[in-house]
Amino acid sequence: MKKFIETIKNIFAIEDLRTRIFNTLFFIAIYRLGSYVVLPGVDPARLKQGGAEGLFGILDTLLGGAFSHASIFALGIMPYISASIVLQLLTIAVPYFQKLQKEGESGRKKINQYTRILTIPIVMAQSVGFIATINAEAIIAPGPFFTFSTMLIITAGTLFCMWLGEKITDKGIGNGISMIIMIGIVSRFPGAIIGEAAAKGMRGSLIFLIELVVLFLVVMAVIVLTQAVRRIPVQYAKQVGGTTQLNAQRQFIPLKVNAAGVMPIIFAQSLMFVPAIVASVWQNDSDTASYIGQKFSDYTSWQYNLVFATLIIVFTYFYTAISVNPNQIADDLKRSGGFVPGVKPGRDTSEHIDEILTHITLPGAIVLALIAIFPALALLAGVTRPFSAFYGGTSLIIMVGVVLDTLNQVESYLLMRHYDGMMKTGKLRGRSTQNVALAS
Repeated sequence: MKKFIETIKNIFAIEDLRTRIFNTLFFIAIYRLGSYVVLPGVDPARLKQGGAEGLFGILDTLLGGAFSHASIFALGIMPYISASIVLQLLTIAVPYFQKLQKEGESGRKKINQYTRILTIPIVMAQSVGFIATINAEAIIAPGPFFTFSTMLIITAGTLFCMWLGEKITDKGIGNGISMIIMIGIVSRFPGAIIGEAAAKGMRGSLIFLIELVVLFLVVMAVIVLTQAVRRIPVQYAKQVGGTTQLNAQRQFIPLKVNAAGVMPIIFAQSLMFVPAIVASVWQNDSDTASYIGQKFSDYTSWQYNLVFATLIIVFTYFYTAISVNPNQIADDLKRSGGFVPGVKPGRDTSEHIDEILTHITLPGAIVLALIAIFPALALLAGVTRPFSAFYGGTSLIIMVGVVLDTLNQVESYLLMRHYDGMMKTGKLRGRSTQNVALAS
């Protein structure tokens, strides 16, 4: 405990870090306040009670209730995420975007600009769908003017959330876009845990304690999945530059076990609503269609979870293939004079990396699929619906990823302070060589 307090003191003793923390809290407060500002022309007292369900329920969880509150941030940052996914896919299929991706920082800036531009039509199209989900009785004066003005306000709200995210990245700590999503998720946690405790009561206090222990174990499993890497040893030959001679260095290529992150779950969730929608068209004419629609509308059914887990495994391989390019890694190694011991540079190195990536992706995909279906298992075990959402899925993976990224950035500042000889503590334990490189 004493060491923890000392670390907190060191964090706030660094002026730049302290300023970034306060800036982050300030921007987050603005976002949370905006989440409760109801759209003009909507009566909040007549909105649907109990929150959204299904796909809208997942979206509402990621947005911290802004969707069900019909706020000016009703769609939050999600249209920007959709635009980012589209641009990532274009970098695979379109040569122009492939070229931009290889141009380094200038290419990334252009891709980011295209992402911002694409966000506008996406959010305007999604705002029309959002208006359709609002309870008709809550709209004070329905009509074309309300629809048009609401589209403009929601679009402006999403663009403002984008601006807040960029400000958090520039003036605060961590990735601003991810931070905004995480804050929306975390904002639902106190209410969910209080509701679970109230539902269990005094008689169910032991069960509630067991649920907390299981939640802790699931969080630990997600941390392991997020941090797990397979290190491929790389040897750099001795180099001579001018009058200096550099000795051979041995480093590693870290291949993440879950290189796809949360994207496979997002892709799979977007497809899981297709069977229910298609079956609803013929459910009056076919018993089979009615059966399919019923099973795929219930995310606790074994049919739903089996297909869901299979899609996650497939998409994990797909997204890993498009995000990690063994050929590019092998080419970069060859140009920099590096090689994998016992493997010829070039094509053999690429095949070696691809083989390792294929082997480590399978266990990562299986664990990711289990984490994704765990909320359904928790709900079947008697956990309340709001609290069960934190037992896995998109919410938990995003929270863990953002927290770890933020801690790494804070740690980098602490290491910089340590190198200046101004930290009171001695050698920091558990620091990775990667963080040392970032700090230096």
